[in-house]
Amino acid sequence: MHSGKHVVVCAVSGASCTPLALRLLHRLLAEDLLLHLVFTPTGSRLFRAETGVEPRLEAISASADAQGIKVIAACEQHQPDDLFSSIASGSYGWDAMAVCPCSMGMLGRIAAGYANCLVTRCADVALKERRKLVLVARETPLSAIHLENMLRVTRAGAIVLPPVAGYYYQPQTLEEVNDALAERIMRHCGLAVTERWKWNPESPA
Repeated sequence: MHSGKHVVVCAVSGASCTPLALRLLHRLLAEDLLLHLVFTPTGSRLFRAETGVEPRLEAISASADAQGIKVIAACEQHQPDDLFSSIASGSYGWDAMAVCPCSMGMLGRIAAGYANCLVTRCADVALKERRKLVLVARETPLSAIHLENMLRVTRAGAIVLPPVAGYYYQPQTLEEVNDALAERIMRHCGLAVTERWKWNPESPA
């Protein structure tokens, strides 16, 4: 079914921060893995508005190629309402899921176990099958409801990873910030990554 490759589900939901999603997808496309991609309807609109790239695998692959990124991943894109999709079943053994960005509405539905679309169903599968689930929660400021939902999904086994920039590596561009965040997401999905953004106490302050 998977030919022994790492299998990652990446979902883009309706919150700002989709340039980070694009960078994450570029990085994933450059890995020897199987990538399953899902956009929610609002995620599609925001992705197009914020990145200028169409929310389709062909366009995303072309944008990676334009940046000199060699695409080697095997990919499949799914419709957000397709609950008959392969990845909707716990018997389809994918390894990790990242929701990037993860809106508070999406996080709330995941916390409640409300599997009303392919993204929430896959998240439900990740939790019940004890698979890696990384939720790149995007909102500020946070209400008590948001915080309670974050605690709930964390207790259920998810990793809540807000897209908070690190400054110890002295980023010079937004692209560097996004690259470091994408690498952290990939690490939590169980993928081997570089040492480029690793904290080094010997680095000059």
